[in-house]
Amino acid sequence: MILNQISYLDCIAFLIFLAPQLLIRVGLIETVSCVVTALPFFLFQLPYQFIRERFHTPQSQKPPFNQHATPFQDFVIRCVRYAFANIPAKIGKVFFSKGVALPFFWFRMLRHGYTKSAIPWKEVKKDGLHGIWMICDEEKKPDVVVYYCHGGGFSMGSSFFYLEFLLAWVSILKESGYSNPALFALEYTLVPESTYPTQVHETLLGYEYVLSKIEDSSRIVVSGDSAGATLMLSLLLYMSQEPKLRTQLPGLGIMISPWAVIVSPKNKDTPSDYLNADSLHLYGSQYIGSKASADDSLVSPGKCRDREWWRRASPSKGWFFIYGAEEVFAPETRELVDFLTEEVKTEVSVHEEKGWIHAWPVVKLFLCDGQKERQSGLRSMTKVMRNRLK
Repeated sequence: MILNQISYLDCIAFLIFLAPQLLIRVGLIETVSCVVTALPFFLFQLPYQFIRERFHTPQSQKPPFNQHATPFQDFVIRCVRYAFANIPAKIGKVFFSKGVALPFFWFRMLRHGYTKSAIPWKEVKKDGLHGIWMICDEEKKPDVVVYYCHGGGFSMGSSFFYLEFLLAWVSILKESGYSNPALFALEYTLVPESTYPTQVHETLLGYEYVLSKIEDSSRIVVSGDSAGATLMLSLLLYMSQEPKLRTQLPGLGIMISPWAVIVSPKNKDTPSDYLNADSLHLYGSQYIGSKASADDSLVSPGKCRDREWWRRASPSKGWFFIYGAEEVFAPETRELVDFLTEEVKTEVSVHEEKGWIHAWPVVKLFLCDGQKERQSGLRSMTKVMRNRLK
């Protein structure tokens, strides 16, 4: 069950679902203030820049992403870029919340003629744990489980926003030959409600839940994008220090556009990416809080240069890093990959997508046209899984 790309109709539906949630969770005054502040951009700056750069700029002078992006992709990414840099996280959080994402998911399903998901899924809430569990056959044990952590700068995002992406991944895993693939997506506490180490502890709770579903930890794949990938890296470093957990490390780590170093001068804006370095610095500082240090390896895994620690923390079948060549996090990701490859000497494979941006496997599924391109990131990750976890 893999739906078609997002359409302009979907965008309108999303805004319809968003509006009441903003009024409920943010309030009328703040919502109206945000809209009024954004109007000059959407009415004047966006159309002017779009037309000038799209139709009156030589191809060679366009940013790498714009050189191949469709008008729809270009338009959406410009909007996201503005939002990430200018809209407060309090409002951005609502965009990705369950109250907006879940009705939007069902709208997309109904628009494609589905009244229920082909892959059963359920919300899990127990003992401080919150997430989404999905499995092809609920009556049988899984033969592989992906444990996923969503991104969002620790300040926004939810597993419900990723639901379509995650269900598509499980569908492709089933198609690839796994008999009963499953996935657990964690809902962790966002900042400023709580700071480090709360999110790492919640990530450990999620891993323990996955262990309760599959006996062999080598059949677990830990994955995440952006801040979610950071939490997975931190989790593995933490587990490797604990004797009881060290023997239960996963088989594979798939890191999508990881935020390897939370506060770094190398995290700089690029002409193509939608991330904003100043916003990242703010969100990262909020995550670190007042009691932790930006140099702590469990906070910023990319800061860890202890080869033995990384050897202990590395999954038994190694790593797969997948990211965009034009994204803000690319320099720090390359450094971490080089360190793991050359210094730690663990098994690492890399897919750096030329001309693409942050979390492109997720972005492509929603914004690209043909199914081949839309699924390319998911199929790359699935291929690595099939090669490493036979």
